[in-house]
Amino acid sequence: MTDADVIVVGAGPAGSTAAYHLARHGLRVLVLEKSQFPREKVCGDGLTPRAVKQLIKMGIDTSAKGWLPNKGLRVIGGGVRLELDWPDLAAFPGYGLTRTRLDFDQLLADRAVEMGAILKTGHTVTGPILDDDGRVVGVKATENGEPLEFRAPVTLACDGVSARLALAMGLSKRDDRPMGVAVRQYFHSPARHDDEYMESWLELRSKEGGDKLLPGYGWIFGIGDGRINVGLGVLNSSVAFGKTNYRRMLADWLAATPAEWGANDPANADGEAQGAALPMGFNRVPHYTRGVLLVGDSGGMVNPFNGEGIAYAMESAELAAEIVVQGLDRPAGPERERAFAAYSTELKARYGGYYRLGNQFVKIIGKPRLMRVATHHGMPHPVLMKFVLKLLANLTEPRGGDAMDRLINAMTKVVPAA
Repeated sequence: MTDADVIVVGAGPAGSTAAYHLARHGLRVLVLEKSQFPREKVCGDGLTPRAVKQLIKMGIDTSAKGWLPNKGLRVIGGGVRLELDWPDLAAFPGYGLTRTRLDFDQLLADRAVEMGAILKTGHTVTGPILDDDGRVVGVKATENGEPLEFRAPVTLACDGVSARLALAMGLSKRDDRPMGVAVRQYFHSPARHDDEYMESWLELRSKEGGDKLLPGYGWIFGIGDGRINVGLGVLNSSVAFGKTNYRRMLADWLAATPAEWGANDPANADGEAQGAALPMGFNRVPHYTRGVLLVGDSGGMVNPFNGEGIAYAMESAELAAEIVVQGLDRPAGPERERAFAAYSTELKARYGGYYRLGNQFVKIIGKPRLMRVATHHGMPHPVLMKFVLKLLANLTEPRGGDAMDRLINAMTKVVPAA
């Protein structure tokens, strides 16, 4: 007896996207989410064209109220201020979006439900149910303290950076892969809340220390409702990782920011600063084992180049759905397992080389002196920075394209997969 064809653990972007595509193919999908909607999440208010493409695939109207489009990225560093539009590509839309996670996740979950998925909120998954061969055939959960069990032939672990299901199966994160920490805070800012560019700061200066260079990188972007999202990220390649009060560092940087932002005045703050971990570069593998596919953050799929996670959560979710549909069409046993194992193989083919490049990039930007040299020599050259934007945002034509696209694509193929 089974409760569904597929159990999806978590209703974040990965879980809801997977549930949508699975239900679209006619499968019985059960989504178990520990929280209630709407719910706040720390990271992901800013969406690049990669994520926008996935929203369009799900039939979401990105022109509706609540979405703020942007033209590209404004980069500040080395005394240079440069506005870089998103590349004009056939493979991806030419705009990004911002929207708070408070209702973004619910919007995606609603689309999955509209397609036929069953969503159970307030259900905390506590571990897997194993058969005699050690294969996962369902999950254990609690609702209001009451123990429950749900069974299905295959399970998708979409439970985010906590990766509780993966940990319960003994899948630990790899310490040789990048990890980041992001801290963000909302501020009321009438002057910046509808900015048509997202802004990236490659150098963070401390007000207290004069010319003191803080570790990490910063960002600011409007969310269209009178507020801005301001934050910073620090990577584990930095000596400051794990040894710094990140909220204090954010306040230190914001105190030195332009007055027009409104972020240097604590009176403009809307809530406290919040932080979250960023699992990068496939830091948890294998992505398929014993009846479970790891999707999005649970499989460490955050882009090491720019800290973007939602696009890759949604892309891996769509891929997982395609693989599961094909697998469930085969008889249980070795034939089905071979189909499911293709998930890991395809992920490696799509992102492995790119993530390996990103892992090396992380080692550079984690060192302030190297970052300062790269910033001062690279920022004055717009053509070079256009190339950097394409590389960091992973926005190229898969086939053909311009010389930059071909070079980036060649680099990701030559480098051994992560």
